[in-house]
Amino acid sequence: MIGQLRGKILEKQPPQLLLDVNGVGYEIDAPMSTFYRLPEVGQEVLLLTHFVVREDAHHLYGFYSREEKSLFRTLLKVNGVGPRLALTILSSVEPDEFVRCIVHNDTASLTRMPGVGKKTAERLIIEMRDKLSGWETHTSTNPSLLKTSTNNARNQIIQDAISALVALGYKPPEASRAIAKIDDGIISSEELIRKALREMVI
Repeated sequence: MIGQLRGKILEKQPPQLLLDVNGVGYEIDAPMSTFYRLPEVGQEVLLLTHFVVREDAHHLYGFYSREEKSLFRTLLKVNGVGPRLALTILSSVEPDEFVRCIVHNDTASLTRMPGVGKKTAERLIIEMRDKLSGWETHTSTNPSLLKTSTNNARNQIIQDAISALVALGYKPPEASRAIAKIDDGIISSEELIRKALREMVI
């Protein structure tokens, strides 16, 4: 089992990043809550990981904090929740806000998350409420937004956001329409993705 990796970031294409660990490149899927906190490409980072082995593929998931990793693993224990939906949930909302929804039986907020219908929201609350009762809230760190004045850079941000939504299971036309609808000049692909996920319903 791979529990953590320390290495240099080679690529960041949400929700996937490429991490160079002593010359070996690891492809890691990470939620947007982790992407917000990643350093720039070329810098070193320590990620806590969860390794999923399937018959047709092996997937490595990375997290910036123990809270994110713990919540991801708790989500996987819920009936009907797989790694992709767990990743999408953590990409849609900060961990503390998700826990608040569970503890306070806030099904309305849960069903606004992509892939979460009423029955899934009810299962999340029933199966996770007791497990999260002792969760300690943490102050979320606001992402620093990178300023740019070039159209090429702006277009790249939009394309990165669309690619991330496609990787999360949306069709390219749906992803493009969602980004176009909510794009109000945000200059962070991570913020675009999160805002789009809040608006989209699978």
